[in-house]
Amino acid sequence: MSMADQDRLAAERIGRLHDLARAATADGQFDRARAYVRRARRVAERNRLSLPRDFRRFTCDACDAYLRPGVNARVRTRSGHVVVTCDCGAQSRYPYE
Repeated sequence: MSMADQDRLAAERIGRLHDLARAATADGQFDRARAYVRRARRVAERNRLSLPRDFRRFTCDACDAYLRPGVNARVRTRSGHVVVTCDCGAQSRYPYE
């Protein structure tokens, strides 16, 4: 199997794990969603891939939770950036124009 095929398969697996984490969080299974996020990060790490932007924006770096605004995350806008606060207290800031 070529490296391109391995990268494609890893990217597909990361996408599938992202969908599973979103569905598990919607069902209230936060521990299962956390396991999916950890597995996706490990797949990306082993294959030296970066995680997709929407995956990075909706996961907590500190506790690996899949974030849902209003459920387990708070989203606030400030001048020039968005602040996302997880239930564990970790904050992420993303710029916008």
